[in-house]
Parts: sequence; structure tokens; C-alpha cells
Amino acid sequence: MGFICGFSIATGAAARLLSGYDSYGNICGQKNVKVEGIVNSGLDLTQKKYVFFLDPCNIDLVHQKIKSIALCVSACPRKELKSLADIQKFAETNGSTLCSYELQPSEYTTDPRAAKLCPKYPVPESAPIPFFHRCAPVNISCYAKFAEALITFVSDSSVLHRLISGVMTSKEIIMGLCLLSLVLSMILMVIIRYISRVLVWILTILVILGSLGGTGVLWWLYAKQRISAGAHETQIAKDNLQALLIYAIAATVFTVIMLLIVLIMRKRVALTIALFHVAGKVFIHLPLLVFQPFWTFFVLIVFWTYWITVLLFLGTTGSPVPNEEGFVEFRMAGPLKYMWWYHVVGLIWISEFILACQQMTVAGAVVTYYFTREKRNLPFTPILASVNRLVCYHLGTVAKGSFIITLVKIPRMILMYIHTQLKGKENACARCMLKACICCLWCLEKCLTYLNQNAYTATAINSTNFCTSAKDAFVILVENALRVAAINTVGDFMLFLGKVLIVCSTGLAGIMLLNYQRDYTIWVLPLIIVCLFAFLVAHCFLSIYEMVVDVLFLCFAIDTKYNDGSPGREFYMDKVLMEFVENSRKSMKEAGRGGGAEGRELKPMPVLLMVCLLGRHCMSE
Repeated sequence: MGFICGFSIATGAAARLLSGYDSYGNICGQKNVKVEGIVNSGLDLTQKKYVFFLDPCNIDLVHQKIKSIALCVSACPRKELKSLADIQKFAETNGSTLCSYELQPSEYTTDPRAAKLCPKYPVPESAPIPFFHRCAPVNISCYAKFAEALITFVSDSSVLHRLISGVMTSKEIIMGLCLLSLVLSMILMVIIRYISRVLVWILTILVILGSLGGTGVLWWLYAKQRISAGAHETQIAKDNLQALLIYAIAATVFTVIMLLIVLIMRKRVALTIALFHVAGKVFIHLPLLVFQPFWTFFVLIVFWTYWITVLLFLGTTGSPVPNEEGFVEFRMAGPLKYMWWYHVVGLIWISEFILACQQMTVAGAVVTYYFTREKRNLPFTPILASVNRLVCYHLGTVAKGSFIITLVKIPRMILMYIHTQLKGKENACARCMLKACICCLWCLEKCLTYLNQNAYTATAINSTNFCTSAKDAFVILVENALRVAAINTVGDFMLFLGKVLIVCSTGLAGIMLLNYQRDYTIWVLPLIIVCLFAFLVAHCFLSIYEMVVDVLFLCFAIDTKYNDGSPGREFYMDKVLMEFVENSRKSMKEAGRGGGAEGRELKPMPVLLMVCLLGRHCMSE
């Protein structure tokens, strides 16, 4: 990827992207080399630093680009020019010629070629785009058609306009609710740290009450607006009433399903209390774990910015070639034109690599906590110590694990692209096989992701390579498959309830606030945006807690495998966790007395492991 970036910069793509170039292959703001067969190429444009389009609103919706002659000018027109006389006066006053290079300003109103070589008037007021030296219209209304074409799921443009106006009208409320979801996630993390013993029951009760209360409020609002609706009701009010009905029905179905799940799992809820208690202690001793999502998100944003920049470089790299209209296009020839494919692979691989680095960092810090008998002897900054070990010893392990995920993700994305392109054209059998392949690759990716995470934990414990760590982790998980099902699945379900609680709380607050604007604002899209953002924020925070729970479990399994509590082989685990496991084993023995339950727990079938892991990750997704 470094070679691709260096090649695009060395071939002048960076200069063409940042400084801009005209339709004749000249880079604005510098001297240029003559292109064979192009009349206006090879000009000295040192004083003309901005790209100006003669018809900026002539947009090709298929290729998503502006179909207009581009010129290099000295200044962008800062006011609307309504005639050729105004264009001529602007050129004489500001020294910026907006017509083609072969026309002099004195010829703008007399030469018949001016109708083709001068901009389409009225010329809209424009301003240069910062850092990219392009003149863009200040009033972007001419791009509205382009924006509507991109949103293909909206058949009625008036619906799109009302949705966008609803978002713009409620932007302060949306920002406030997004901030509320962030605050609620932070509060939930604090609650997990200090009241983990009662957290499970609190979450269960709050989710039940929140689901029932939210459903009741939705039906109450629907009934209230249905009764108060008059004969001269506005279209916006009708849309909101219909949206309320859909929300109320969806909330009712969701509440019924949630109550059934809680009813079925109520006997196992108590099993997660001890595990949550130990995980809460980890966050008390390692408070910086809470900020891991911020650092990971920041690194991802930096990398994605770099990736998009290089992709834009690749879009302007290559050799100048005349097109059918007599203008210049830059195209790459030979194998180099496929470089962007490798660039896409790099996007997937390095993104997975960054996420894997977070998993390795968290695993290293939690392993240090677990296997330190005297917690007061912990390093001053276990997180930084874990990062140091990652950089010095385990980058290859992380790169290999993320590459395996990339090998599975790329075929799945290719099949999804093929399915999208052939939608409505393939027969039923081909469509079914394509979806089955996509589903199988998705399941394989989730299983490998879970195995990779445990392999990173094994690497943090034993400092072994990736393959050895993955084998050790798989063996440990197979030997403790019932414990994986009994502890991890229920624990992740509780974290899922925490995410639901944050989304429901933020959504309920959004309904109450947006309800005051129901007569003049359609708030379907604002509420969806707020709920999606709340879920993403809650997922980022609680995924760290989920990682800690998984790492603690693998540490516990290895601890019980190689230690038995006898002198010289003392356990490292917390007493609460040991009591929790012993109680669960006793309950399993009593439930399966006479049927060899103990043997089944110690030597479960590997198939059970895969079923447990797959169900667990489907729930978390």
C-alpha cells in the first residue's frame, strides 16, 4: 500500500488532485508539458490556480461526475453573472477569464464561438473549495437532482424533501439525544463497575419495564393523535400518525419476544452475577479500558482518511490520453490499472488488523490482572504494558489472524456484490445458492473471529505463535463447551439487554421531544438516526466489557486445567468466580444424576461448541 501511495504521488496524481486540472490536461498553478494532439495543452498557468467548470450543474448521474469543460482561472466569480457582458466585465476587472483560452476578453460579446466556449449563464456565485482549488457554486440546489438519484429507495422526491427537512429542523434535538446516549453508556459502565452483583436483575427489570412503558406510550400517543385528527389534517401529521402505528406494532412484537426470552432464561440469569462481579473488578483496577473504543475509533478514522486520499490519488493517476470529445483523461495501462483492487484488500486487512490490535491489547491487560496474585503489585499502566508487548512481540500474530478474517470476508463481499448486480435477473435456484454461500461464509467469519480473539488471549498468556495459540484455545474451549454455553451466552445476553436499555431510553426521550414538533416536522428519520447512533455507542462501550468477560473465562479455564488448589498449584482466580463455577457444576450434576452428566461436562462433543459459539455471536450481532 505504501508503494501504491508513492507511485500515485510520483506520477503527479497528488498535484492533479489537490491543485486541479483542466480539460486539456494542464495542472492549475504551474507550468505544464505539451500533450500530443491537444491544442490547449502545455500552458503556463502559474497565475491561474482554480478550476472552473463552464456548466457545473451538468451532472452525469450514471458515472457520477460533472460533464462540463474545466478551465483554470485566477479567481472564482463571487457574484452571479447574468450575461456575456457581465462575464467580460468580470474578466477585465479581476483578470480572471472564464471563457476558453483561445478567446480574449474583448471577444466575449462579438465572437460567435462564445456561446460554446463561455460558461452557461447565468453563472452562479461560487467559492473555492478549501485545499482543493475548485470553484463550487455557493447555492448547491443544482446538486439536488444528483442527491435524489443516489437515494434509490425513495420513489417520491417529495417524501425525500420532507425527510431531509425533518432532520434539519430537529438537528439540535438529534445532537442532544446523541449526547444523551453517550452519557447513558458511560453511566452504565460505571454501574457495571460498582454494582455488578445486582446489575443483572436491575437490567432485566428495567428492560421489562422500559419495553412495556415504551410500548404503552406509543399506543397512547397513537390513540391520542387518532382521536384529535381532524378533516383538514396536514400530510406531515398523517405521516407521523402512520409512523406511530408502525412503531407501536413493532414495539409490541419486540416486547413479547423479549419477555419470552427473559422467562426462558430466568433460571440462568443468576449464573452471570459472579462473572459480572469479577469483570467489574477488572474495570476498577484498569479504568483505562473504558477508553479503548475511542482510541481504536480514532486510529480507524486516521487510516480511512489516508485510504480515501490515496484512492482519490489513484483516480487521477496515469498517462494523459485524448478522449472522443478531444479532451484529456488520465488512464493507467497494463497491470497498474488494477492497483485499486489491492488497495481495497488493504482496507479490509488493515481495518481488521487495527481491531485485532485492540483485542490483543485488552487481552494482555486482563491476563496481567488475572495472573497477578497480589493486585497491588500490578504494573502502573497495564494497558501501556500490553501495548508495548504487542508492538515488540505480537504484531505478526495479529497480522496473521486479521489476514485469515480478510480471506473469508473478501469472497463474501464479492458474492454480495454479484447478488446485488444480478438482483431480479437470476433464477430462484441460483439466488438460493448465492444466499446460502453468503450465509455460510458469514457464519465461518463469526466463528473465526471468536477463535481469533481467544487465540490472542492464549498468545498473551503463553507468548506462543498464532497457530499454536489458536490450537490451544480451541482445545480449551472444546473441553469447557458447557461452561461456554452456561456463562458466556447468558453474559452476552445481559450485555445485549444493556444495549437495548440505552436504545429504548434514548428513543423514548426522542419520542417525547419530537412529539412537540409533530405538526410541522416529520420525525421518522430523526428518530431512526438517534436510535442507530445510540446502539452503536452502546455497542462500542459494552463490546469492551464483552471482551473482558471472554478473556476472563479463558484464563479461568486454563487456570483450572493446570492448577488444582493444592500447595504449589494454587488457583489464580477470584474466589467469587470459583464459587460460581462450583455451584453451577453441582446444579448440573443434580439435574443429570444417573445419566453421566459429569462425564458429558468434562468431555463434550466439539459440535456443541460450534453451536454455542454460533448462537452466541448471532445474538451479539
